[in-house]
Amino acid sequence: MVAMLNTHYLEQVGGFELVQAVNSIKSAIEVLEESRIDLVLLDIFMPEETGFELLMYIRNQEKEIDIMMISAVHDMGSIKKALQYGVVDYLIKPFTFERFKEALTIYREKLTFMKEQQKISQSELDSLILQKEKREPTVTKELPKGLTKQTLQLIWQKIESLNGRVFTTDEMAQLVGISRVSIRKYVMFLTDIGVLENEMMYQHVGRPVSKLRCVDQKKIEFYV
Repeated sequence: MVAMLNTHYLEQVGGFELVQAVNSIKSAIEVLEESRIDLVLLDIFMPEETGFELLMYIRNQEKEIDIMMISAVHDMGSIKKALQYGVVDYLIKPFTFERFKEALTIYREKLTFMKEQQKISQSELDSLILQKEKREPTVTKELPKGLTKQTLQLIWQKIESLNGRVFTTDEMAQLVGISRVSIRKYVMFLTDIGVLENEMMYQHVGRPVSKLRCVDQKKIEFYV
């Protein structure tokens, strides 16, 4: 019943696909060996074994797999042990859907951000690891699918640093350090919500150049 509930919850959070639900370490290892897995939702209580054994197996095999503990076990020793083995989060049963969604959303955004970036600054790393950015208020709006809060914050920092100067998407891509394809998605979003305005700059020769300018900073507050 609990596994079914977690599966139902997972279906309601975008960006994730369930590979398989298993109830033994042996079955879990078989799935891990046969499939590409980013995240394992792991309970400590398992038939004849504990989730820690699977956690240790994953770490000993040096697999690039993240673990999120979901368990009724709430003694400090177990929680400390899980954290020492590098779990990305620990949810104590019973938990709310909101807490479950928050955990997966933060994980998804971190994973997407790390895949997009090759190098980051200390402040960006602090935000990523310590979650120092302010928590989203209830009026905060959802970003379109495929966009992450961390990347949007990084782009917005670069836009603010220009102090009103116009820029092109290519210039912003170089400043941020992500692909032009990715930057265009964020620029289009910021233009759609009225934060940026597109201007055509005509030159003496050649085609006109599309330049962007920040025209309304307040609207970005609902998203970062």
